[in-house]
Amino acid sequence: MKILVFVESADGNIKKTSLEAVAYAHQMGGEVTAIALGHADANELKDLGKYGAKKVLHAADEKLNQGVIQAYTSVLAKAMEDEKAEALVLVNSSLGTPVAARVAIRTQASLVSNVTELPKDGTVKKSIYTGKAFAQVELKSNKRIIAIKKNAAEAKEVGSPVEVTSYAASLSDTDFTTKITSTEKATGEVLLPEANIVVSGGRGMKGPEHWGIVEELAKTLHAATGCSKPVSDMGWRPHHEHVGQTGVKVSPQLYIAIGISGAIQHLAGVNSSKCIVVINKDADAPFFKAADYGIAGDAFDIVPKLTAAIKAAK
Repeated sequence: MKILVFVESADGNIKKTSLEAVAYAHQMGGEVTAIALGHADANELKDLGKYGAKKVLHAADEKLNQGVIQAYTSVLAKAMEDEKAEALVLVNSSLGTPVAARVAIRTQASLVSNVTELPKDGTVKKSIYTGKAFAQVELKSNKRIIAIKKNAAEAKEVGSPVEVTSYAASLSDTDFTTKITSTEKATGEVLLPEANIVVSGGRGMKGPEHWGIVEELAKTLHAATGCSKPVSDMGWRPHHEHVGQTGVKVSPQLYIAIGISGAIQHLAGVNSSKCIVVINKDADAPFFKAADYGIAGDAFDIVPKLTAAIKAAK
């Protein structure tokens, strides 16, 4: 089987989730070709070979730098045809998901999103109901498009760097009927969608002036910072840090919730986390029922001590 993998980049750097997508495709057992669109670091593209890509294509047309979905759709559909790919693997993301849907229509392919495991006997397992259940989906078309969730595969090295081949994107004016007028980028040393560890705060922090202990713990753990919806609504933290059903959905290895009660809308955005730690002075907070570990106590006392202990351990 020939498999095409769409790899996403940010400021030219290949996203960790896309490395997972390449590793996932490699584990499917096919011949893997990775393709990047727009600006991407040449050395990082070569390193895709370490994760299982046998071939790397780069459509470096400057028109692709903005990430216009229709243009990406045209390039990927054509690349599938040129490479005779029977499957397209990409990340279930704000860019990958809408692109996948459009490519599926163009190529008449079966599409499954939120995929958590490798295909088996023509079916694939996906997460549904905001991670509360799973479904087995049968792939009936000869062509398949699989959008994987974060952590669906481990991004481990299995090969060596490969040469990058330039790919000439065939674009037309109809690919740019939508125009991106401005882009507001999330800030922070570690961004939520890519983070292995997330430290979030809620109304229990009592105000934005107390957020220093959350940021210090996050910095010590090299983690991203998040918050509950009420916190972003009150302007304590920027909206791009809002974690939950209507905000950013995360799947880190470790999620630490500080002063967050655990409303169902917030839980829907974090229940794919491998391990959840809750710190809350209310021992009856609903979040404790979903936690792997919980500390019932004052966050202003516990968090600085936790940060100090981690620094000492390092």
